[in-house]
Amino acid sequence: MLAPMSGVTDLAMRRLARRFGASFVVSEMVAADAYVRGDAANRLKAEGRGVDPHVVQIAGCAPAAMAEAARIAEDCGAAMVDINMGCPAKKVTTGYAGSHLMRDLPLALDLIRATVGAVRIPVTLKMRLGWDEGSINAPELGRLAESEGVAMLTVHGRTRCQFYAGKANWRAIRDVKAAVRIPVVANGDCASLADAAAMLAASGADAVMIGRSAVGRPWFVGDAAHFLAHRSMRPEPSREARRDAALEHYEGILELFGAEQGLRHARKHLAAYAQWSGAGTLRQRLVTAEDPAIVRSLLREAFEAPAQAEAA
Repeated sequence: MLAPMSGVTDLAMRRLARRFGASFVVSEMVAADAYVRGDAANRLKAEGRGVDPHVVQIAGCAPAAMAEAARIAEDCGAAMVDINMGCPAKKVTTGYAGSHLMRDLPLALDLIRATVGAVRIPVTLKMRLGWDEGSINAPELGRLAESEGVAMLTVHGRTRCQFYAGKANWRAIRDVKAAVRIPVVANGDCASLADAAAMLAASGADAVMIGRSAVGRPWFVGDAAHFLAHRSMRPEPSREARRDAALEHYEGILELFGAEQGLRHARKHLAAYAQWSGAGTLRQRLVTAEDPAIVRSLLREAFEAPAQAEAA
């Protein structure tokens, strides 16, 4: 599964990952209150045209806003709503949302109850192991969520206070799996096919969710899905297929955000495509170009034979 990543899992990336074989993909985190107000940026994050199944992740600290956001997502075609209780960002946790909710289980339960009760579609939950090493409470939150009708749990194998430092503790996810009967997904530090298999073995989880390692290679989530299903590697996409995917992603971003905002949004993806293609000397030119025609040309150049790209 492709993880929700703020500022990253735009509609174009989700379409690509799904087409390359990801079991399902999740939108960027959508702020429930802003989404309910009709905020354009959050409506774009929740957009799901061409993605099936379409999963929208919502975050907030007010039960009424979470319920209404879930209803809007369902009315707009979402097949599933995911509740964010794992985001470690300070601007989210200081608003009593994201992983802050692991410090306030009564509020977390109110939010879950309101969201599940508002829609007919499945509601899932993404969380961390706990706030810090002294308060590992993911198994408890998992049991509460299951009792309120949550259909699936995703657990990032770090605490909030770790942010993304150190190594994700896949084995600690096993305690959540033992505490519930619903499916559990392991998340955190899956950078290779070997990692995907090791995550399942260590965590006892039912599936893996891949985040940062899919940036610049949206085909990787499908590679992992195939490997876990068949225990064999499928052929890597050709350089031409990867080039075409990068170009499609870029065009999709421009279509979604418009040229000016799209150029800024695309830079993280362009840098990653250049990294994975081996075109290190093109990277700076690619992320500073202002003309979409030049970006397209440089992207094509990045996926030429490595020796040619490095010489460019």
